[in-house]
Amino acid sequence: MKTRKMKQIPYSHQCIEADDIQAVIKVLKSDRITQGPNINEFEAALCKYTGAKYSVVVSSGTAALHIACLAAGLKPQDEVITSPITFAASANCVLYCKAMPVFADIQPDTVNIDPQDTQNKLTKRTRAIIPVHFAGHPCDMYELSRIAKSNNLTIIEDAAHALGADYKNSKIGSCRYSDMTIFSFHPVKSITTGEGGVVMTNNKKLYDRLIKFRTHGITKHGFIYGCQGNWYYEMQELGFNYRITDIQAVLGKSQLSKLERFILARRKIAAIYDNVFKGHPGFDLPVERGGIRSAYHIYSIQLKGKFSGKRKEIFDRLRNRGLGVQVHYMPVYMHPYYRQNLGFKAGICPVAESYYSRAISLPLYPSLTNTQVQAIVRVVKEVFNGA
Repeated sequence: MKTRKMKQIPYSHQCIEADDIQAVIKVLKSDRITQGPNINEFEAALCKYTGAKYSVVVSSGTAALHIACLAAGLKPQDEVITSPITFAASANCVLYCKAMPVFADIQPDTVNIDPQDTQNKLTKRTRAIIPVHFAGHPCDMYELSRIAKSNNLTIIEDAAHALGADYKNSKIGSCRYSDMTIFSFHPVKSITTGEGGVVMTNNKKLYDRLIKFRTHGITKHGFIYGCQGNWYYEMQELGFNYRITDIQAVLGKSQLSKLERFILARRKIAAIYDNVFKGHPGFDLPVERGGIRSAYHIYSIQLKGKFSGKRKEIFDRLRNRGLGVQVHYMPVYMHPYYRQNLGFKAGICPVAESYYSRAISLPLYPSLTNTQVQAIVRVVKEVFNGA
């Protein structure tokens, strides 16, 4: 009997609703479509939600990482420890500052950076740690914070996956265990502004630097040479044009008001997967440790047993049956640029490499219908039964 192929279900998708569209239309009809009031309002809403004192919205999560590294004062010869299982931007932001990323291995259950291996990778050149909250599950921030404080290091949380997550009764983004936290507002993330990102901090000095780096290094306050009139401004740093528009900010503000609903929807789907696939002989499921509320940005399974060497075959079969599965991620140091230009070699993070060889992300996003979720479950079962 021929297998029926359903319409492709992507691994993730934005959830834009009628009120989001109306909010954007209102801004488009206004006098200020950029550098207007919605920027400050979105930043204030992010601070209220996370509990952080300061918020600097920018054009992408990558831009947020870049200016966070600049604000931290990274310079050539510095080293920054981060996770290999992440999108390349988590390490590229270090290279943008002419510093060098150092990769610590991951915990096999959470796929997050391992504090013990982080400790092992410290050198006299280490200046910062960039933990990545993989799939929306927070890292062991207490231990990482302890390491950072003992060694006078800056922590920049890469929480691109984790807006809406909780760690030990505090929101990710509160910066309780870090100097700065970044979020991404790409369409597949917890909320979207199309493209966009933010840096959260409780440190006024860092905030002032972040604001400058966002806008060409230019300020209209705290003049070095003295104010010459209302028109006057100074460029004090070599900054960038990393601003977002009021169009994006109002979309973000509208989306943020629905964040809890989105996270609950993600967690409900993840709970269905957990219940249906518990004890499956073909793969292990993501974990959620005690004291954690994961944002479930993705749902990554790890093949095991006789299936562990069949990733491509299973991946292709799932895709051919209409599931837009994905793999998150190839270890950053295995990309050609890192190997050919920076001299990284395979084998430096064996747990991460083992994870990568067995990982497949199943579809998970708030607007998945129950019919779609049941179809995903059915197809996964059928593909593994036939593998």
